[in-house]
Amino acid sequence: MIRIGSLLAVVVCLATQTSVASAAELKVYSTIGVQAAMEELAPVFEKQSGDKLAFTFNTAAALTKRIQAGEHADAMILTRQNLETLAKENKVSGHITPVASSGISVVVTSGAPKPDISTPDALKATLLKAKTIAYSNPAAGGASGVYVGKMIERMGLADQLKDKTRHPPAGGNAAHLVASGEAELAIQQTPEVMSAKGVDLVGPLPGNLNNITHFAADVSTAPTAKSSAEAFVKFLTSPEAVKVFKARGLEPG
Repeated sequence: MIRIGSLLAVVVCLATQTSVASAAELKVYSTIGVQAAMEELAPVFEKQSGDKLAFTFNTAAALTKRIQAGEHADAMILTRQNLETLAKENKVSGHITPVASSGISVVVTSGAPKPDISTPDALKATLLKAKTIAYSNPAAGGASGVYVGKMIERMGLADQLKDKTRHPPAGGNAAHLVASGEAELAIQQTPEVMSAKGVDLVGPLPGNLNNITHFAADVSTAPTAKSSAEAFVKFLTSPEAVKVFKARGLEPG
């Protein structure tokens, strides 16, 4: 009986070690455009797969530069344009998988009157009337910051808005400046502003002033665990992921 018990203990121990050994820890670089969705989806994938995900969040532009400089990530969720650039440099596999897309929206402090942004002219009047506005610093390279900066220039408002514009820290959320009282309104990717507490969504930029960013995923050319990294990317197109993306203000695929 003792021998049988000992044998069973050894079998259980070996099985446990095999399970632990087969689990992978994946390093994932992800744009902040999908951060809220990833924070909700990560535990779901980890429970299903047994693998662990270690995320680094920043703007897609900043993460792309880090990868180009030699940093390694097993999987990346960036803009499609960034991934196409990395594919040309042999930094990712090139099997780019579309996962979600997002427009740009405006938020104000919770409970504050919602300004009119229903037309380009209404948005222009609202921006001129606001005491302070916030959006990502275009110099940081974030998709929404670059776009909003150019939009303001095209609208002929760069000089009028310069002194009342506030930018969050690199990789930060402009909506947090509204929540803290540092800005009256913020303009940024819809899922990013939706994830902030203390703000109310006014709505998307009107008509052709809005800009759609397409997010995609890929694995590196030498992932730590290729099958696990590929399974994670595939998971991002699953029904569970689609549901979360929609709830977080993203359009799947």
